[in-house]
Amino acid sequence: MLLREEILDAARELFLKHGYENVSMRKIASKIEYSPTTIYLYFQDKSEILKTLCEETFGKLSRTMAELEHTPGDPVATLRKVGFAYIHFGLAHPNHYQVAFMTRMDGMDTDPEQFARSAGAQTFQCLVNCVRACVESGDFRKIDVMAASQALWCAVHGVTSLLITKSGFPFIEQEQLIATVVDGMIDGFRPRKK
Repeated sequence: MLLREEILDAARELFLKHGYENVSMRKIASKIEYSPTTIYLYFQDKSEILKTLCEETFGKLSRTMAELEHTPGDPVATLRKVGFAYIHFGLAHPNHYQVAFMTRMDGMDTDPEQFARSAGAQTFQCLVNCVRACVESGDFRKIDVMAASQALWCAVHGVTSLLITKSGFPFIEQEQLIATVVDGMIDGFRPRKK
């Protein structure tokens, strides 16, 4: 099992450094000083390696979000915690995040059935469930739950990606920025005052 992890770590590093499309099984093998044949004992091709990396990352994030989702209490507070957890997960694991969320995958991006069975779908479903709970509690106005969930995901992914990749930008204090993004999105879904 150690060699499998070594392959995955090497592939993650190479995908980040050179881009997924520029990495071959031979390059991965060279990085760990094994023959390409050895890698094929564990993975069919580099697409399977990438999918495995993504599934592992999504699985970790999904467990974190599901734990928060099932916390009793105010649904808006839960949604806020989920948004913060997503961003903090990405910042704590920037290489994992970039490979899982910022690398185009062969087939995964265009195959809805394959996505539906993935850990990524489970992760997103946690967000959908939290938004639905806010609508059902009356804390959010009657909005399209899927549209709101996708908008929230775009917001938290955007700030996570920027904080990871644009470290030289003069951002305001990090927690203030995160709170402004998450709270701004949540406030936008609350009932409108007449």
